[in-house]
Amino acid sequence: LPIHGQISEAQFIFLRRVLKQAGAAEAAAVILDIDTPGGALSATEKIDQAILKSGLPVYSYINTNAASAGALIALSTKAIYMAPVSAIGAAAPVMGSGQEMEATMTAKVVSYYSGYFRSVAAQNDHNPELVDAFMNLDKEVKVGDRVLNPKGALLILSAQEAVEVVNDKPILARGIAKTVEDLSEQAGLNTKDIVRIEPSGFESMAQWITILAPMFLMGGMIGAYIEFKSPGFGVAGLLSALCFLLFFAGHYIAGLTGFEVVAIFFLGLLLIVIELILFPGILILAAIGTALMLGALFFAMVDFYPSQPMTFSFDAFAVPVANLSIGLALAVLAAALIARFLPELPVFNRLILAKSAASGPSVPVSFSSSVSKVPALGETGVAVSMLRPAGKAQFGESLVDVVTEGEFLEAGTPIRVVRAGGDAVVVGRG
Repeated sequence: LPIHGQISEAQFIFLRRVLKQAGAAEAAAVILDIDTPGGALSATEKIDQAILKSGLPVYSYINTNAASAGALIALSTKAIYMAPVSAIGAAAPVMGSGQEMEATMTAKVVSYYSGYFRSVAAQNDHNPELVDAFMNLDKEVKVGDRVLNPKGALLILSAQEAVEVVNDKPILARGIAKTVEDLSEQAGLNTKDIVRIEPSGFESMAQWITILAPMFLMGGMIGAYIEFKSPGFGVAGLLSALCFLLFFAGHYIAGLTGFEVVAIFFLGLLLIVIELILFPGILILAAIGTALMLGALFFAMVDFYPSQPMTFSFDAFAVPVANLSIGLALAVLAAALIARFLPELPVFNRLILAKSAASGPSVPVSFSSSVSKVPALGETGVAVSMLRPAGKAQFGESLVDVVTEGEFLEAGTPIRVVRAGGDAVVVGRG
């Protein structure tokens, strides 16, 4: 898979998705085709962690430039191979604008990250001293008795220098390879089954969807709330479906979820629909369905790898817990505001209320026109259809479109007018 151009969060999302797909497919190895001038240190750290977590043998092919962040990514892989004309190194941290950092800040950043990446390099049997040579201007680095990099300079190795053997071990790279196929042969891999994967145009979109996950969760929940409280299927249901579709699609592209989580979500939705239509009032199906849907939304945000068992840790669950909690809190707040104020707004009736039709002696009432038999404040009647919260009610000989203040009322429930006028007849239990 290519690691080309600036290292960014989008590169991390792409790499994580591919690593998980490779793990699920039981790939023999992953080869990173690296050609980068560097990039964000935070994204580099995430990429290194993803490589280490994947459990797959990962190789680096420096083709042709692994500067700065590219060098640190290469050190997180099992083995490094270089194109005949290529270079690796010079990983001193700078500001995002490319300017040098203030001396104290530079010292702090170099001190922390050089320690971190030395640990990464050592885990892959690379010389950890090379990290200091790449990052630290103030440190002389030796390999054996040879001064590899003098104090006051940053190490940059050509392909020929990187494969030089000192004390029976290459300085950094295992070999020089003309192509990925050449690398595969040298590493003892099967060259017939190489699959090249390119990033999709949705990788960047996935980054924003994962960041805005609480907003998509809130939108989906609010749309579902309005839809379940209104007859038929309308705009609210479409908006809810769109929010949940974007949520799952973004997290799938980001490598955080698979289709099995989406299947569990729709199974939960199906159980809720079955209860509402066939067994209203039982609650057990709706409770199980709600638990399945919330569980699917939660685990769609959990970052785990096929080669590793699911581990219950703060790092794994912190972001999903925060996103789901924020989404639920915003949805509950919005639902309370909708139940209180939306029934009084004309747009509410245009979105979810159907026109009433005459039936026998009943007199239809339309909220969009003036009708003489609108029930008076305090007048009692009975719900003819289920009010969710909109529906029909009988007041004397008049069949009237009404709306509750948010609660569901079964057909046959005695009701009383609590507000009348404008575009809505608002009722409560009689």
